[in-house]
Amino acid sequence: MIIRGPIIPWELGAEKGKPVAAYYGYLVGCDNILAKLHTKHPEICDKVGGLLAMHIDDLRALAPMWLSKTEEVRADKDHWPTNYTGDIYGMGWISEMYGYSFGAAEVGLLHKITDNLMIYPGYIPREGVEPILMHYGLTFSIGNWSFSKLQHHEDNIVYDCGRLFPEPPYPRELNAIESDPNKRRALFLDIECMNTLNEGLLLHHAARGCPKPKWSKYLSFLRSNKFAELTRPKKLTPKSRQMMEVVVRKQKQEVAELDKQKQKQEQEAAELAKQKQKQEQEAAELAKQKQKQEQEAAELAKQKQKQEQEAAELAKPHPKIHTLFSTECTPYFDWQTVGLVHSFHKSGQPGEITRLLSCTDEDLNSYKGHDLAPTHYVPSMSRHPLTGDWYPAINKPAAVLHWMNHVKTDAEYIVILDADMIMRGPITPWEFNADKGRPVSTPYDYLIGCDNELAKAHTRHPEACDKVGGVIIMHIRDLKRFSLLWLHKTEEVRADVGHWSKDITGDIYEAGWISEMYGYSFAAAEMNLRHVISKDMLIYPGYNPVPGVNYRVFHYGLEFRVGNWSFDKAKWRRMDIVDKCWAKFPDPPDPSTLKRADEDSFQRDLLSIECGKALNEALQSHYERRKCPDPNTLSNPVREQAKPAPNPPSLSPPIRKKTPEITSLPPPDRGPPNEITASRKIGKIDDVDDALTHDDVAAKNESREISPPVETNENQTFGFMRFWIIGLWGFSILSFFAVMAMMISRQKGQRKRGKAFKTKRRTTYSG
Repeated sequence: MIIRGPIIPWELGAEKGKPVAAYYGYLVGCDNILAKLHTKHPEICDKVGGLLAMHIDDLRALAPMWLSKTEEVRADKDHWPTNYTGDIYGMGWISEMYGYSFGAAEVGLLHKITDNLMIYPGYIPREGVEPILMHYGLTFSIGNWSFSKLQHHEDNIVYDCGRLFPEPPYPRELNAIESDPNKRRALFLDIECMNTLNEGLLLHHAARGCPKPKWSKYLSFLRSNKFAELTRPKKLTPKSRQMMEVVVRKQKQEVAELDKQKQKQEQEAAELAKQKQKQEQEAAELAKQKQKQEQEAAELAKQKQKQEQEAAELAKPHPKIHTLFSTECTPYFDWQTVGLVHSFHKSGQPGEITRLLSCTDEDLNSYKGHDLAPTHYVPSMSRHPLTGDWYPAINKPAAVLHWMNHVKTDAEYIVILDADMIMRGPITPWEFNADKGRPVSTPYDYLIGCDNELAKAHTRHPEACDKVGGVIIMHIRDLKRFSLLWLHKTEEVRADVGHWSKDITGDIYEAGWISEMYGYSFAAAEMNLRHVISKDMLIYPGYNPVPGVNYRVFHYGLEFRVGNWSFDKAKWRRMDIVDKCWAKFPDPPDPSTLKRADEDSFQRDLLSIECGKALNEALQSHYERRKCPDPNTLSNPVREQAKPAPNPPSLSPPIRKKTPEITSLPPPDRGPPNEITASRKIGKIDDVDDALTHDDVAAKNESREISPPVETNENQTFGFMRFWIIGLWGFSILSFFAVMAMMISRQKGQRKRGKAFKTKRRTTYSG
């Protein structure tokens, strides 16, 4: 393109939600099945392109949709032919143009369409219209001279000093070529386009240090006042500002059509009055038919039962599902991963599960939990690469976007969970009524920002903001368009520090920690994705369940308790549990000890116990899969002096004859262990930390009695060292006595030999 004058959006008439664009009449796909296939709003598909002037907020909403729709149309090879697209080549080359029009329709942009601001060289401008943009995308010619940009597709002319495009005819020659003033004006636009290109090349060559070109008539013209006069900046004329006549005519036609329809409706009203009398007569006849219909209803009921059976048969081939959850390279997420993946396989959930593991390169080099789950590795965004903001929760949308961009999947629906969840049953789109454009999620009622100024500040559709989160079921096509917007909205809310307060967000910490949740809701609202909100899918342990509801997911994000026993995931943040063989959490109470005075509390406590047991069962399965050594087989020199440590009542490994003793881990953020445990090696009670408080002991629910001690590698090493020290000590004593005995025996032998020698000398001397 060649710009002939300033392009100022507000002077052109651009508004928020109403951009200005040039008319592309050949985009016939806006009027046929192509638009119906690729946008939910084909009625507002505008045939536009080339010149676009829009508000930045509109562009932010449009950009991801523009790209997505371009890919979508490009992949739709069945509708590449000219009769669908208007593309004379039938090769999908104008997919990007349709991507723009369909994307704009999808986000609700209504264009102000102009056919006056842009012109193709070779076309004749309207009288009184001054185009401010020339688009030389097509071949144009004057007499024997012509120009086609395709002929210079790989031309190195920009870097060849002094070389220009073929010079067009001079202005004075045009008067002889064309006598019609308007056509002659078109020829002047043609040479202006070509001369401006060549002038740009000359300036570029000079800037690169090329030698000054030799004088020529053409170069002299390009430096002349005449050329400067012809190419001075053009201003919009009143007619240039007028929107396209076709649109105005269409509006007038619509008004005329409405008048005709009004007249027709009045005529139909008179006809309806006549028909009313006829209908009253027919009503009597309908009464007679009612009895017949009731008989037919019984027959239909039988047919309905048959149809339902057939529908159940047809429903068997369900769409494919893939389950995702996001974690980081920390022991805290490792034991959560073990719990979720174990419950996934027990739940009967269809499809596969993938862990989205967000790690820095440094953490990944030392990470040991690669085998805990099928894993897709994602660069960590905990520390934002641009702002430096520390916000680990942003890894969830960033990881989902990374997976969408780097993994090919044949799944039709994606289920997204959090790591701190336990599955109790399958989560399927057909059971919870998910559909394309209609995701499913669970209620997060504390997201009050959907009802106040926060939503108005971050989405154009605050009325579509759903307070949801936790479990998400979404069609793959929706997720492709949604994931990038989810990340962007999370960044946007996180940066909005002025709206972090509790009364605006509901965040009790007022630190922007739930920005990712609002990022999800605002992104969904921006795309008009309204959720099916299911209260029957997820429950927090410790909450009273609704009678008769079969919840599919435990979300143990909050502390819950049963009597004196409690569990709070935050207390296990720094403990490396999965790498300590047979470690487990304190066992919950036995269900048989619960009182049934209050049925709601009883059912609540049963679910809490089930969640606690599920975590320990997952750890047990993990240790068996890693083939951890049976602690009962370790040598113990003083074992007979102690009673065997009791086995946990909730665990009974199915493969082994002897149940391994499971180690209860103390919460890692409370310093030294704060529970009294029986030693398996010497049968004594370990010393209790002086800092142990009454509350700490109570919180353990007498775990000292049912939970075997912490058996770390360091303790095992110390036991073996003690055994060898005792052995070495005994061996040293025995060796000492042996050496002493040898020395005493040797001295006695020497004394005997000495007496015999003296006797012999005396005998010899006396002789």
